[in-house]
Amino acid sequence: MRNNKLGTFGGVFTPSLLTILGVIMYLRFGWVVGNVGLGGTMLIVTLSTSITFLTSLSIASIATNTQVKTGGAYYMISRSLGLEIGGALGIPLYLAQTFSVALYVMGFSESVIALFPSLNIKVVGILTTLLLGSLAFFSTKATIKAQYVILSVIALSIVSLIFGKPVENGELGLLEVTSPEKVGFWKVFAVFFPAVTGIMAGVNMSGDLKDASRSIPLGTFLAVGTGYVIYMLLPVILWRRADPSLLISDPLIMRRIAYWGGAIVMGVWGASLSSATGSLLGAPRVLQALTRDNVVPRRFAVLAQSYGSENIPRGSTVLTVIITLVCVVLGDLNTIAPVLTMFFLATYGILNFTAGIERFLKNPSFRPKFKVHWGFSLIGAIGCIVVMFLIHVVATLLAMVVIFGVLGWLRRRRLKTTWGDVRNGVLLQLVRFILLRIKWMEDPKSWRPNILVFSGAPVKRWHLIDFANGLAQEKGLFTVATILPEVSVTQDKIYQFEKQIRDYLTEKNIRSLVRVVRAENPFIGARQLSNAYGLGPVVPNTILLGDTTDESHHEPYAQMILHFYNSRKNVIILRDEQPLTSRTSLNVDLWWGGLKGNGGLMMVLAYMMQNSPHWQDVKVVIKMVVTSEKAAIEAERNLDNLLSSIRVSFGRKILVGKREDFFSLLTADSQNADLVMLGLKSPDSEFAKYFNDLKAKTASIPRRLFVMASHDIAFKEILK
Repeated sequence: MRNNKLGTFGGVFTPSLLTILGVIMYLRFGWVVGNVGLGGTMLIVTLSTSITFLTSLSIASIATNTQVKTGGAYYMISRSLGLEIGGALGIPLYLAQTFSVALYVMGFSESVIALFPSLNIKVVGILTTLLLGSLAFFSTKATIKAQYVILSVIALSIVSLIFGKPVENGELGLLEVTSPEKVGFWKVFAVFFPAVTGIMAGVNMSGDLKDASRSIPLGTFLAVGTGYVIYMLLPVILWRRADPSLLISDPLIMRRIAYWGGAIVMGVWGASLSSATGSLLGAPRVLQALTRDNVVPRRFAVLAQSYGSENIPRGSTVLTVIITLVCVVLGDLNTIAPVLTMFFLATYGILNFTAGIERFLKNPSFRPKFKVHWGFSLIGAIGCIVVMFLIHVVATLLAMVVIFGVLGWLRRRRLKTTWGDVRNGVLLQLVRFILLRIKWMEDPKSWRPNILVFSGAPVKRWHLIDFANGLAQEKGLFTVATILPEVSVTQDKIYQFEKQIRDYLTEKNIRSLVRVVRAENPFIGARQLSNAYGLGPVVPNTILLGDTTDESHHEPYAQMILHFYNSRKNVIILRDEQPLTSRTSLNVDLWWGGLKGNGGLMMVLAYMMQNSPHWQDVKVVIKMVVTSEKAAIEAERNLDNLLSSIRVSFGRKILVGKREDFFSLLTADSQNADLVMLGLKSPDSEFAKYFNDLKAKTASIPRRLFVMASHDIAFKEILK
């Protein structure tokens, strides 16, 4: 099987060089020289080739680090930046290459019709597509051999141009030659740059190469270097043999200059057909790799199959030919051509970024034989972005919309891979940078709950996870913690349990950390985890847990609460005996005992609920019991001033009654509330008895949130 694969010259150098020496060289290079002169043209060629060369360095670095299989640039990106980003670029890259086949075929057809007007342009285009498609369908080697013929024709045209003669205005047979208006440097740069972007033609043959890690770097460098020499030689010939006005006015000025003009026409045809062939070989292989990775859904599995001794992706080739035929029949694709160029440039930019970030992070797994400083790759990535905007701003924005649209679609599908990628390394570096700069002391102005949820099995106490998720809502952190008995669960099972919980939460669209530990019993385990869990200054500041109904657990439960409190952590206990059926409208009663301590934390939590998209239309009412009408008037005034100063839209209600009637008033007034918030006293040796009495006195309230604020958190400062 290995003997049927391609080497460096046929598999990389030839398709890459033929795509570089394309139609722009024949039909637009004279226009470039006429507009910016000899020095300007050489500068444009050098700048353009520099970006391509930097991208080639990045490609060489990635290709020599790992085996590059079918898919070329898509394979490299997906294995480094992840399947979603690889697919987001791979799908547009496939379409760009397929539409490029149609563009090159249509360009070829137009040049044929110019010489033979009696022919039908669509018929020529269809026959050309079928001929090239047949070559690609039956034999990759035959297609490559056809490219050798085309390469010879292009070489003949260049030799004919070298031995040509100067051209005067009168030789064109024109009645009058006007001085056309010249355009600026960067517009000319934008027209020329696509001429040097043919390196993907060789990279996309990665799966057909005998030794991709050797052939891709070597063949790409040779193609870029050869293209640069030719593009630096041609402007000297053009500048010396034709007037700038002629260079700008006549797209086929090379035909006039060449020793044999027919060689230039054959070169134009060869350039069109070679570029079409390169894209027709590369596009199906990208589609094949996308299908094998399940980026393209599994029902199209036929697109992933290879056939024959040359492993030709015939299913993908047929689909590519069909799309090309449709485009050829429908007609002009010039309106989307700039967008296609943007897809190629975006791919180059991401390849540079991939190599740069891998080298910068110095991951142990990234050990390329061809080493490139990350700064060169970064310059290449920036250059690609700048050129994209220089060529066509609107096309750049449209390409970005398409790429991010595909990325969003792939993220929703939650594709799974069997390989790792560099993203965790990037995130780890960001986390390290941030952790070392976070203040160790709590800052009231930036306080958010970092919640440790003792939920046990998520299915059993889902209401705890749901409540924590509502408070966090992508702004704060929370961890779902489970304590397992060490007698019956071995340590090697912990990872499996954590993965099951993570998968379950992912299915529920919950973004949470997960921690599973073993302990003698749940209370000891919770205390140990609260002591040890966290990283640097990022440690849980709030504990959320449910209640216990087992009488034998009351005392250890109370001791656990005391431990949390002494560890300077807020404690929230949620009793939810009647889960909410809807989040559309939520009435919250907050029983108030003052802003200090529990009152401040309860107001912060209520405000976060009111502003969380997890719940809709949350109405918070602060309720307070006083012993006289006079005290009620004073309390109303104080609460109105407080609510105005802290800028929250809470209601308030003052009840008059005896202190001993507090729980009867609470029960009667909050019977229909969706959630009742109550403060807890600081724990002591009698806390178990106190908490059981509190639960008994509020037993008729189905949903209660008991709140105990840590004594060193200045929630009053948060509400200022």
